[in-house]
Amino acid sequence: MNANKVLLPNDVRKLLNVDNKEIVELCKKTSVTPRKDHKGQIYFSVDEVKKLRNAKSSVITGMNEKKATLPVMTKPNSQAVVNGLLETLNKMENNITTSMTKLIDEKLEGMDDVVLELVRCKTENENLKNKVNELNKENFKLKNVLNSFKPLLCGFYIKKEEDANFML
Repeated sequence: MNANKVLLPNDVRKLLNVDNKEIVELCKKTSVTPRKDHKGQIYFSVDEVKKLRNAKSSVITGMNEKKATLPVMTKPNSQAVVNGLLETLNKMENNITTSMTKLIDEKLEGMDDVVLELVRCKTENENLKNKVNELNKENFKLKNVLNSFKPLLCGFYIKKEEDANFML
């Protein structure tokens, strides 16, 4: 290539396989300032394009080196992060389990008292029903005995004979 030859930005894009933003970045890194001709068109000299190509190669090489070293550094860190997350999750799970167990135990302790009170009330209710039944039977017998007497004068009563045989 001739040193006097000039290349337009379109040619530089094709040669370096980059877009305008990347050309601007490469120009900043290499301190290359594009020039303008008498018509106001931007152009680059062949030497400037060589500098840009070298800068692009060094950038690509630097990126490849970073990529090569990154996974080695990331794997232990990512494993440590995963282990840390697992440990945190286990602690959270244990904390939740402990708090839920404590809460359920407190609620069930109150339920034990309620169940005991319910059983006591049910037993008392059955006893009272049995007493009511016994009192109803006794009341029925006493009414029958009362009906077996016939009133006389002055508040005296005499027992009816037919009912006396029935009572035996």
